[in-house]
Amino acid sequence: MINLDLRQAIINNVKNNTKEEMKEVINDSIGNDEKTLPGLGVLFELIWKELSAEEQNRLVDALHNKLQGTKQAAT
Repeated sequence: MINLDLRQAIINNVKNNTKEEMKEVINDSIGNDEKTLPGLGVLFELIWKELSAEEQNRLVDALHNKLQGTKQAAT
């Protein structure tokens, strides 16, 4: 049985991409099949770890506001 570290596999798959290729990976994953979600999660995790507490709070605020807006529109 092969022990596969999903995070490392995803990182290895994109680590040599150009910026344009990275953008394509993200754009192609958004709104696509759910099997791409773990990859976006790993990429988000890499970004999150590099953000300051202030930047993290800004991101959480933006996400919270988006979800609240979506929730209100759905009711």
